Amino acid sequence: MCPDVSPTKPLAVWLQAKIAPSAKGGVASGEQWLLLIGVGSLLQFIDRATSPPGDDDNIKAKQKSLEESWQELSLIKGVSKARRQDIEEPLLSPVTAAPAHDTKDLALPSGVSLGQSKSLLCLTLQEKLLSFYRDHIYVSETEKAVGKQLAEEIRVELQTFLKNKSLDLPFENISLSGYLCDDLVGQRQLEVVFHLPLVLEDHLWHFIRGEETLMDNSWYGMIKRSGLEYFTRGSSPWDKFIVGGYLSSNSINDALLKTLVASVNWPVIGSLLECIIRPSMAPRELKLEVRHEQVLLDITLCPRVEMEDKVFLATFSGEPLENLWQQSFYAAEVSKLKELDARDGGIRQCCLLILKAIFEKHPFWSKITGSDLTHVILHLSLTEPDWPEAMLAVRLQQVLEELVQYLAKGSLPCFFDDRIDLLSHLLPEEIDEIGCTLYEALAAPNLADGLGL
Repeated sequence: MCPDVSPTKPLAVWLQAKIAPSAKGGVASGEQWLLLIGVGSLLQFIDRATSPPGDDDNIKAKQKSLEESWQELSLIKGVSKARRQDIEEPLLSPVTAAPAHDTKDLALPSGVSLGQSKSLLCLTLQEKLLSFYRDHIYVSETEKAVGKQLAEEIRVELQTFLKNKSLDLPFENISLSGYLCDDLVGQRQLEVVFHLPLVLEDHLWHFIRGEETLMDNSWYGMIKRSGLEYFTRGSSPWDKFIVGGYLSSNSINDALLKTLVASVNWPVIGSLLECIIRPSMAPRELKLEVRHEQVLLDITLCPRVEMEDKVFLATFSGEPLENLWQQSFYAAEVSKLKELDARDGGIRQCCLLILKAIFEKHPFWSKITGSDLTHVILHLSLTEPDWPEAMLAVRLQQVLEELVQYLAKGSLPCFFDDRIDLLSHLLPEEIDEIGCTLYEALAAPNLADGLGL
């Protein structure tokens, strides 16, 4: 019984060893994948077991759970002997056969082969995905136009306030970005990003790459104040945000948050624009929640700097990382997705929006961002170049399987810079939680049910 599996061996480590050889750099075959998913589902319970090893009742309960789970696995997908001939030994002893059913209940319609029946099952998932997109994601052109116009009006009001009444935050003109502006609308709450650019004097600020810091992470960078012997502190309007000789992203974010919550008169602005605007009350979050008669807006504010032809955002982080600036790949992600879809009439963007909507409402999967999902889709596009609408269900399942393998390895390389691990901000236990629950979804007899569609 899987001699290399033990109750104390981490799930992700074991799955990495098992999945990697079979995947050959890609997605495992259907039969191998389901077997691995079944094992992963079992190991989840083994890893999380907290009972003392000497407890006979617990041991019996575990054995019973193992037997029942493998019986479920045998029902999830029956594998013919011809398809299993490459498996030399069974992973576990054979389970008791399920009670016989009336063959009439299991008979396929005349003229329908086994291969066609699989296509019918895939089509059912396809229909559910398209229905989910129509009911929960699709936004009319009218709503998009209203959302963009409202976002622009709020941008003008905020920019006017910062320039006239908040001289301690001398941002340049605010620019609009985000899924709404790029016609990647997901769900009814339209996402917009306000980029607040800092213009830094070249002779006063020096950029330090992340790999040259103690973090040794190319995803981040630091901005150091230079020339203090010639240009004293106060020569730059951003000198007031220096911490330990570096421009502190946390200090800038804290000052902006204080301005949003305590200084801007949002009720008056909302009344003028015929909407309700509220700053998010979540700690250390630069967001505006906008409720209009026709649309809902989710606005995120991002101070940004451009260094060495790269864009870095000020993101809240705890000590000792408060001086770090995180590189953004958003513009490259959207551009690449649109380019690939335009080339083959593909549904990569549709796939992204469906998965993003599904993940956002899940307690564990919500830690995987739309950006993370985009990079998985781009990686998969290298080996699966064709993404027609008819393949939506197949491609979406492949994206999930690809993501599971990255989670098992504990690393998701950035599509544009493979030195960067996009999962590095997650704790190992968070990665395991996401991985375990995704295994369960993929192992479900009906993937649509596993995803909560």
